[in-house]
Amino acid sequence: MLADYADDVVFTSPTAARFVPESGGTIRGKEALRGYWEVALRANTDLHFELLGVYVGVNTVALHYRNQGGGLVSEVLTFRNGLVSVGHATHLKL
Repeated sequence: MLADYADDVVFTSPTAARFVPESGGTIRGKEALRGYWEVALRANTDLHFELLGVYVGVNTVALHYRNQGGGLVSEVLTFRNGLVSVGHATHLKL
């Protein structure tokens, strides 16, 4: 999956802040993204998503989904040269 990401990708997420606290929620670089995903996947062995919507923009796609805990998430991915260069995950806060 990392093949779709630029080496200098920047990804922000409240989940990243929880699993990699020293990141402040901002993951920089493909190898750091790999590390974050490894930690998060080990903690969420039942990880799954229900895709609710896909929205296409200019060099950007937004994914709206429900996660394994029932939480609503939107992820916005920006592409450069066919690779994800910036990503932002946002969670519905009640």
